Amino acid sequence: MENQIWWITGASSGIGAALARALGARGAKLILSGRNVAALEEVAAACSTETLILPFEATDYAALPTITDQAWAWQGRIDGLVNNAGISQRSLAVETDFSVYQQIIAVDLLAPIALTQQLLPRMVGAGGGQIIAISSVAGIAGVPLRSAYSAAKHGIIGYHDAVRAENEHLGLKVLVVAPGSVRTNVSRNALNADGSTRGESDAAIDNGLSPDDAAARMLTAVDSGVRELVVAEGAEAAIAAMRRGDPDALFDRMSAMVQAGYARQMNATTAS
Repeated sequence: MENQIWWITGASSGIGAALARALGARGAKLILSGRNVAALEEVAAACSTETLILPFEATDYAALPTITDQAWAWQGRIDGLVNNAGISQRSLAVETDFSVYQQIIAVDLLAPIALTQQLLPRMVGAGGGQIIAISSVAGIAGVPLRSAYSAAKHGIIGYHDAVRAENEHLGLKVLVVAPGSVRTNVSRNALNADGSTRGESDAAIDNGLSPDDAAARMLTAVDSGVRELVVAEGAEAAIAAMRRGDPDALFDRMSAMVQAGYARQMNATTAS
């Protein structure tokens, strides 16, 4: 990936930061986007490659044409786009305010679509490139306490699958990644039923894969031309496999998990 130009959203921490470090180590030049400029600067300093820090609010759709112009003009092309920025949820649907759905779908689904739609004609016109779209195991299977997140991440898979089908013959490659638990702030930053920030992590996340391990698997998949990658272990990998191989068994398992008190264990509800 020497001298390739890669644009990463959600680059200030977690998977985005790990991908930045991994791509930088391979010689790529990086455009790092997010909202936290100080954190983006720290990531840039750790990448030992040429970087452009391009902060923007993911849902400021009106600003995207100008932002995309700036990104493209930096080196005159973009070879890779990582659609990574997102926010999760920990609340029962029956208790969740509709505004939570609006916010999560805006950030996790509409924002990456809006950015990709700005960049797609340029990439295709330049002969193609690579998109990495970060979905989730919750984008393959509807997972309790994540109804909004699952809706958005299912949409990420559908949109990027369609973009791949339409443009693969034109040189555009698309890898959709469905991570399970990765040691990031995803749970700590997740939204409660009223839209407040959860503020605490999950044991599953804290014991998950390291972001660097997840990033390494993703780039190996890019090298191999893989189109979809589940980055998960154990039960989470089984959930993705069951959704496609034995969905009724998975539906029974998810229902039983909730009935056994999963929501209470996650401190996501006060319901009995």
